[in-house]
Amino acid sequence: MAPTQVLLDETSPYRSRRVIVEYDTRTTAAYLLDPRGQVRVPVWLANHEIAPETSDASGLYEGRAPLMPAAHTKHPQGRAPFDPATLRAVWFEEGDGVALLDEEGLLAVIPGWAEADRGLPGYSRDAIGRSAYAWALDDVAAQLWPRVVHAEAYWSWRCAPGAWRSVQRSVFNHLRTLGPAGHYWDVSDGYDPLIRVSERPPTPTRPYTILSTVGMCGQRMPTLDRYMADTSAYARIELALATTAPAHLAARIFRWLGTFPWRAVTWFGPGHSVKWLDNGEDSPLRGNHPAVLLVSAPGVLAGPPPPDLSGLTFHGDPVNWLWVIPITRPEHLFAKEHDAETLIAKLAAEGRSWILG
Repeated sequence: MAPTQVLLDETSPYRSRRVIVEYDTRTTAAYLLDPRGQVRVPVWLANHEIAPETSDASGLYEGRAPLMPAAHTKHPQGRAPFDPATLRAVWFEEGDGVALLDEEGLLAVIPGWAEADRGLPGYSRDAIGRSAYAWALDDVAAQLWPRVVHAEAYWSWRCAPGAWRSVQRSVFNHLRTLGPAGHYWDVSDGYDPLIRVSERPPTPTRPYTILSTVGMCGQRMPTLDRYMADTSAYARIELALATTAPAHLAARIFRWLGTFPWRAVTWFGPGHSVKWLDNGEDSPLRGNHPAVLLVSAPGVLAGPPPPDLSGLTFHGDPVNWLWVIPITRPEHLFAKEHDAETLIAKLAAEGRSWILG
């Protein structure tokens, strides 16, 4: 077997994905890996010798790129190797997909919905038609190129001085209706995505504390384009929690929940339930609640009317506020067996409050 040379090796800003481009003198291929180093999506990029009439795809999923059959490559005689100095990766804002570029422009795109297990590889510039190794980039370049341009502009903005402050300012200004701010915690440990938690202590007219994330809306959530064509209505969120418990204890829930969509490569929407990560520090808060329910309209549950946090937008997208409601294991199982609406109706009938404590 020919020795393998790594031409590019880069981890996404959220540390949830990694892309590697390898050259073994016969072929060049890209691999999108998860945090455990498992290949999620392999994509053939080029042959460097004469293409066979047929080929075996099994090695591609084990890190051994086969030669693309002649009918599916623009260069059946093979092409010159890529110059690693010209290769670069552009991660999508969501962090679940990546584009590869060289001196000729767009080389390949691995979208967030690509999955090897489902026979959905990424797109390659040298590919013709659809094969197990890659799909033709030419067929979708016009649709995907604007996403690449947006991604480059997004990360340029994120690297600019004051970018994070603009996110913080937008959310803080929106939260003014909840009264004066109290404590302010960092729950992202300094890594992207940067997430903070703002405390709004009780007021004479509100006997409970409101804790809110600050910064989740600064980046779109991953994987939404697997489920809908237009993701803008659901792409950006902030989380809120109403509680009478000590604020510094309740705020710990956001240490794992605030960054969860980007670290776990998923999305949060109204009615989603999320298993509480096992963390000893959270035991007093978690109690017998091994999961949380995310609710956009908590007013259907018992308690005073919740504040209206609608109206915030960021980069042209509406920001959805989801309220965190801890639930028991039977309630979590009920939500999975039925649906969130039925569970919420059940909790309301039982007199469950939307206020923790």
